[in-house]
Amino acid sequence: MKPLTSGIIVLASAGLLLLGACSKGSKTSDSASNNAATPTAETAPPAATTSSATTTATESSKGGKGNGGQVVESGKYHLELVPEKGSNETHLDLYLQKGDNHEAVTNAKVTADVQLPDGKLKTLPLSYDASGKHYAAVLKEKVTGQYQVKVTATIGTEKADGRFNFDR
Repeated sequence: MKPLTSGIIVLASAGLLLLGACSKGSKTSDSASNNAATPTAETAPPAATTSSATTTATESSKGGKGNGGQVVESGKYHLELVPEKGSNETHLDLYLQKGDNHEAVTNAKVTADVQLPDGKLKTLPLSYDASGKHYAAVLKEKVTGQYQVKVTATIGTEKADGRFNFDR
């Protein structure tokens, strides 16, 4: 009787392992299909980043007060890029905030490396606009296509990086 009991235990264990593997596979495909439908800000100019960042489509999707742009959480910093397209240029507004209550960071040195649709790379300094509580720059290019943006903010000795994209 012992060989039969051992055989049943082995067969049941193999069945449970197979069932567990199947259930993990379906969770992976669900999250992959959800990620495919959600725009991300992780595509940007080919530059290395040292901070770990997570991305959401908009701040409003997290239930917070957002500005309608792409959001990246970089450590304790919250970066939101809002590109506003004009007829001859694009205004880049970056909301740089700190902590859970999203206090505006006013003393950062901020640059944006912008890869144009034709592959050219342009670096723009962003200056702080106290009335709007954000950093801003104007991109004069008006080439049609996807623009990839890597923002680097230096706050004292800390850095916050974010990768974004937009179409024109």
